[in-house]
Amino acid sequence: MRSAYDIIIKPFVTEKSMLQIEKGNTIWFIVHENATREEVKKAVEEISGMKVAKVNILRDKEGKKAIVKISKDFSAEELATKLGIF
Repeated sequence: MRSAYDIIIKPFVTEKSMLQIEKGNTIWFIVHENATREEVKKAVEEISGMKVAKVNILRDKEGKKAIVKISKDFSAEELATKLGIF
């Protein structure tokens, strides 16, 4: 079993992802190539202590990315600050 830190490699930061943090309560991560939605959800909840509402996965030339929507009870901006994005 992989740890949460093996699954979540790093936050993915672009202008678009920054807007989604502020407006959509969503944060993007580069994740392990074999990570599933459920593993990503559990890893983010373990690392952040926040509830995850939804996880979408996409693959492109930069690797596998997870688009994680944080529950309305929590703030993606708070998580971004904790991770050092802001």
